[in-house]
Amino acid sequence: MSVPLESNSELQPKSVREMSDILQLYEQAPNEATAIASVEGAVISYETLVDCAKACGDSLAGVGISSDDRVAIVMPNGPLMATTFACCAPWCGVAPLNPAYTSDEFEYYLTDLEADMLLVAADFDSPVLDVAQRLGIRTVAIDAEQSPGAFRFGTDNRIRQRRELDSIALILHTSGTTSRPKMVPLTQRNLLASARNIAKTLALTVEDCCLNVMPLFHIHGLMAPIMATLHAGASVVCTPGFDTLKFFAWLDETSPTWYSAVPTMHHAILSRAKRNEDSVSRNRLRFIRSSSASLPVPVLNGLEETFGTSVVEAYAMTEAAHQMCSNPLPPRERKPGTVGPAAGPEVRIADATELEFLGPGQEGEIVISGENVTDGYINNPDANAKDFVDGWFRTGDLGIIDDDGYVKVTGRLKEIINRGGEKIAPLEVDDVLLDHPAIEQVCTFAIPHDKLGEEVATILVLKEGEAVTKNEVQRFARERLASFKVPREVVFLPDIPKGPTGKVQRIGMAERIGLV
Repeated sequence: MSVPLESNSELQPKSVREMSDILQLYEQAPNEATAIASVEGAVISYETLVDCAKACGDSLAGVGISSDDRVAIVMPNGPLMATTFACCAPWCGVAPLNPAYTSDEFEYYLTDLEADMLLVAADFDSPVLDVAQRLGIRTVAIDAEQSPGAFRFGTDNRIRQRRELDSIALILHTSGTTSRPKMVPLTQRNLLASARNIAKTLALTVEDCCLNVMPLFHIHGLMAPIMATLHAGASVVCTPGFDTLKFFAWLDETSPTWYSAVPTMHHAILSRAKRNEDSVSRNRLRFIRSSSASLPVPVLNGLEETFGTSVVEAYAMTEAAHQMCSNPLPPRERKPGTVGPAAGPEVRIADATELEFLGPGQEGEIVISGENVTDGYINNPDANAKDFVDGWFRTGDLGIIDDDGYVKVTGRLKEIINRGGEKIAPLEVDDVLLDHPAIEQVCTFAIPHDKLGEEVATILVLKEGEAVTKNEVQRFARERLASFKVPREVVFLPDIPKGPTGKVQRIGMAERIGLV
């Protein structure tokens, strides 16, 4: 793949500026300003965060953890998890794991990581403790009540050392829906560049406050609410995790200027907004951000009308340390149904077979290159050879860039339904069915077929009090889609099954709901 081009982004990758590493990022904020807070009102100032990070660096060095070592973190969502990540990332490769994993899952991920240490919350009971003991991994319990003393666990006098920008700061596994999960290493350079890009896209200032409802073992939660906030010297309130019933009380109690979530969370919030009109009327949200999956236009419009603010949809991947594209804030144009122009890395459309760049309006694979993009997976030469070509990362997503540089994601290569040679993009079917007045949510996916290879199926969640039959849905679709795109199987459910981060995973859906 050749690289002939100039960018269509106003956020060009540049050398990381303003700080030499992650620790210096925290040091540039006013000491007394709040960095991380709880929904109950407990706060960690930037001065305390710097002290905690330095203590953590000393302690890690004291127990022999060096720049190249890997430290797993297993903690529930909240300020302690956010602080522990922020304190470890300047010194070693941090690997946050989902606290809901089973023993077998913990054993797999800790072994795959070759973890050198495990950090847990002092009062957190988890099967990971027994797994770590069995694997011989040193475990340290962090007590939130002792900050910054909580991070003084070393017995040696060895002092921390500054790390190179290209040292690994974060390691995350991809979802692994179609194959063995891949390990994505993200360097300090990657994280700082992405935090800068997000903060600039959202025009974050020291006056902003983010309400974090995203899990902190996921790139979305770590980068947008946490790292972008810290880049701006702003504050983030860390909840125990997304809870629709508590969201509006948190909105009242913490007065955030923004929050970021996945579309399923936004939909749940919107569905309960009418029952919380007082809280909604008092909100001071400057904008709402959506990422990690396509946001249906009716949900976007509903959020804007309900909260009286702008909804900014972004396009992101772990391999890009989160953000790749984003619709801009007003007064720049936002285009619902698109993920906006490039917002950090270079973003292009390439022919998925020949890997030649395509022009505006032509559909192909989305490829990216930039300072926030990882150089390759850990211990996976086959995937690296396939996915990283001539300095470009192949996202596996299909898309189109319009004449203004706005990107529309049209599907995922692996999710495309191949029905007897006819290719069907699930998102196209979703968009059509969402226009039905009785339908609230849609998820279209492939099911096996003995002659055609694959057939079209869809899950529907109906609006409260509405009723519709399979035949009526198919007739509605047939009037708007070619016959081969009409779902042959229609399943009505009260909710669409989701992964641990709240993201809908189409691949494997047929098995999960018992259609095969």
